[in-house]
Amino acid sequence: MAIMTSRFVLDGSYRRYDALVIAGSPLRLFRLSAAGQRVAAAIEQQDELPPRHSKLTDRLVDAGAIHPNPMDSSFTEADVTIVVPAFDAMPMVALDGNVIVVDDGSDPALSAVAARRVVRLPVNRGPAAARNAGLAEVTTPLVAFVDTDVELDADWLQPLLHHFTDPRVALVAPRVVSSTGSTALAEYEMVRSPLDLGDQPGRIAAGTRISYVPAAAIVVRTGALREIGGFDESLRTGEDVDMVWRLVAAGHRCRYEPASTVHHRPRATLAEWVRQRVAYGRSAPALDRKHHGAVAPLRMSGWSAAVWALVLARRPAAAVAVAGGTIVALRRKIPDLPPAESVRLVGLGHLYAGRQVASAITRVWWPVALLVAMVGRRTRLPLMGAALIPPLLDWLGRRGPIDPVRYVALRLADDVAYGTGVWIGAIELRTVGALAPAFTNWPGRTVG
Repeated sequence: MAIMTSRFVLDGSYRRYDALVIAGSPLRLFRLSAAGQRVAAAIEQQDELPPRHSKLTDRLVDAGAIHPNPMDSSFTEADVTIVVPAFDAMPMVALDGNVIVVDDGSDPALSAVAARRVVRLPVNRGPAAARNAGLAEVTTPLVAFVDTDVELDADWLQPLLHHFTDPRVALVAPRVVSSTGSTALAEYEMVRSPLDLGDQPGRIAAGTRISYVPAAAIVVRTGALREIGGFDESLRTGEDVDMVWRLVAAGHRCRYEPASTVHHRPRATLAEWVRQRVAYGRSAPALDRKHHGAVAPLRMSGWSAAVWALVLARRPAAAVAVAGGTIVALRRKIPDLPPAESVRLVGLGHLYAGRQVASAITRVWWPVALLVAMVGRRTRLPLMGAALIPPLLDWLGRRGPIDPVRYVALRLADDVAYGTGVWIGAIELRTVGALAPAFTNWPGRTVG
């Protein structure tokens, strides 16, 4: 079904060379017909699109190569019901509109809630069950789920509602930024919150640049959510990620729109923060069981895996040789790609893969890495570099109020806590799927 808008913006990955486009997440190769080149040129120049452009633009949107930029909507705030699951905490959301608060077995009950509609569950059943209880009461075409620790700006809904002009869009999420604070934790969250997915729009799908969005604040098409059975109540954490992936699997589009921003209150103490990160990691094996391969800690080509295995083995000359072979292989695969672009793509691909390797080592595989470092002297320096260099580079790129020493310390604690949760969940479910890497072919090919 065609997108009901002719306005698009290019993804940062987009590159076109006449009839050749490389773009998207993961990167894909598009070979364009003459008509396709005219469509691509119109998008690039923000001109009026030619007739019958939707076949190509739909493919580009679904690949994450371009993003819809709708300017109006047939929906208004009156078409949205806000559902707030609450457990032992009062909502930060204003309760004077079309709001349903679900008291998820708080003890004592949240008697001070002044919303027009309050649904009370007799016992705590978790956020998935609470959201489903609220969903059952919704009569509007759209439903927004907002957590109690989220504060909404007055105009947060409008940029999200525009996307529902496309009937295939079932979910749109705003950017969730951390509230300001003066503690080290608050300063760290302002720079690197797992809920903040950045300032660039994108599609949401497993294995892409934006592989998930939190249900801290989302807007969903009510009918589409009911069709997939709502949230999975067997999941205490990760239920929001699972819901998004099931919507995508059902053929719906899910969008991330950072033009809308909401504010999230971070955990107050280090102990609460660590428990949160462990819980996030603990959800990964259960998600892998439902969506095999979607939470792999490492996703790269075999070429990149070979390069970085040689780097960790302290064989740089061999690593450079393999990287050079990658350029030759890409030139043979795509002979009409300019040589300079081949070198750029290969270089960036290996660098990005290196960041993934370092992240996997410190975030999920750290128990194995620690054991390897204890028994193998040659691996200690590379593993130490993998643990310390990426956080320092990350801090340099992000900056913010926190100093580099505290940032690196909290980043390592963040990774270790998450990885601990993954191992706990893997042992509980007796599965290693969330610990195993995934190897992919690159880039994919599409003709338009």
